[in-house]
Amino acid sequence: MAINTKEIEKHIRGMLIALGENPDREGLKDTPKRVAKMYEEVFQGMCYTNDEIAEMFEKTFEDDLSVEDGNKDIVLMKDIEIFSHCEHHLALMYNMKVAVAYIPKKKVIGLSKIARIADMVGRRLQLQERIGTDIVEIMQKITGSEDVAVIIEGEHGCMTTRGIKKTNAKTITTTLRGRFNTDPILNNKLMMMYK
Repeated sequence: MAINTKEIEKHIRGMLIALGENPDREGLKDTPKRVAKMYEEVFQGMCYTNDEIAEMFEKTFEDDLSVEDGNKDIVLMKDIEIFSHCEHHLALMYNMKVAVAYIPKKKVIGLSKIARIADMVGRRLQLQERIGTDIVEIMQKITGSEDVAVIIEGEHGCMTTRGIKKTNAKTITTTLRGRFNTDPILNNKLMMMYK
């Protein structure tokens, strides 16, 4: 699905009028075009399904890897900075840090691909919980491992700049699949590594 920048321009112009602004004044003349271009970039992830993102970043390595089924070796990448937008208010979700862990099953994914997956998933109208679920699903497709965990910490503009206005409120979500969800020892090991 392509993002329709012409329609965005039209609606941003209408929004400026609804706000009581003059969209033809010097400072706002090009605003609809700039916003449409920005939305095309920040919502790029909406153009792709989880399957398509998995295909984009499916580079894995098998040659030098010796992993047995049932192993408990964890690969954890943390402090992956992303941003997203809340689907309820279109507000920015910011200062987001994502941690992605998995137990390799005969192959490992290139490390930069983990960060790219988190970034692309964030570029959607979203709930923080869904970001974790989508990253887990994509990681499972690429690695073939059922044992995947995602921990996300972030701040939400809909909490900090409007409504209740709690500027220091942080939301932490965990999405645990496979043995991270069923093996308390493995889960504890993950949480110790995450700290």
